[in-house]
Amino acid sequence: MNYLYLKSLHIIFVTTWFAGLFYIIRLFIYYKEAEKKPDLEKGILQKQYKLMIKRLWYIITWPSAILTFIFATLLLYIQPIWLSTKWMWIKLVFVLLLYLYHFSCQHMVNQIEKGFLNYSAFGLRIWNEVATILLFAIVFLVVLKNSIGWIFGTLGILGVSILLMLGIKLYKRIRSKRSWDKE
Repeated sequence: MNYLYLKSLHIIFVTTWFAGLFYIIRLFIYYKEAEKKPDLEKGILQKQYKLMIKRLWYIITWPSAILTFIFATLLLYIQPIWLSTKWMWIKLVFVLLLYLYHFSCQHMVNQIEKGFLNYSAFGLRIWNEVATILLFAIVFLVVLKNSIGWIFGTLGILGVSILLMLGIKLYKRIRSKRSWDKE
């Protein structure tokens, strides 16, 4: 029974961790886009986004990442048989990539705490898709537990992400062209 409680807690904290990872990038984008506003508006917006980023990152996202790790470790300790499966090792590689993604977001948080962000809003939108791709790969792998299933699932979301990015780029081009027509 302890295993099921641990598994439930693991799933809950994975969910809150991903929620934080998805929303933090949105806040980065809003912070970056505020740079184009007049100084007064820019100052107010960036101050608010900075506060929201700090609270989300240190109150929700980091604790969720740590608790996810703790509960995953306990699950593997209770059920070490999972470590003898190929799919679990592949999953752990994706989880490692997810933690590297998390640390890259920490780098961006550190920049914002210093008052700047060296990434474009468009680049951040693309970077946001990395967490989505990792989520799909991990979920397909855990549910299907074979290498072929998660490969097709991940390739599918990668294809959708590429189409989405092309659509965003096209929309951006059309929007900028329209703003030229109005001037």
